Amino acid sequence: MNEIVKKNGISYGIILGVFSILITTLIYAIDISLFTSWWVGVISLLIYLVIGIVLVYKTKKQLNNLISFKEAFTVFFLAAVIGSTISVLFNIILFNVIDPSAKETVQQLTLEYTAEMMQKFGARASDVNEALAKMAETDNYSPLNQLKGLVFSFVFSAILGLILALIFKSKPAYRE
Repeated sequence: MNEIVKKNGISYGIILGVFSILITTLIYAIDISLFTSWWVGVISLLIYLVIGIVLVYKTKKQLNNLISFKEAFTVFFLAAVIGSTISVLFNIILFNVIDPSAKETVQQLTLEYTAEMMQKFGARASDVNEALAKMAETDNYSPLNQLKGLVFSFVFSAILGLILALIFKSKPAYRE
């Protein structure tokens, strides 16, 4: 693996992980109900995407504007794996060691938010009750479920990495 790709992937992975820890800590400290806010997720995703674009762009510049598809994908995916892993490990510690009651609060807020949204969209009371009963059975913040979510994050990051690699890869020189 190219040393620039490796160095940038690791550095930006740590940046993504620290960013995620800061966001989670701020939400936890300011207002735990923000964990259920859709706009917080959208903003976090946009920042994640911007950091990924900056990473691939910077790496391409450092490689004299010549980056292969594999290098572009690898630098992004490496950063995403490191950042996501740091984030999930922090969440496991926060919600299962530091403050287990916080996950119960977030679970309750999520149930309330889901019920409200389903009612707004005209769902029948029986459907709302059934959905809430299924949700109540699941501990989304258990270590196992967070690790399952990490696998989903890897898949999402791979897809995003493939798209960014297609966009940023160097075009082959025209030959006659």
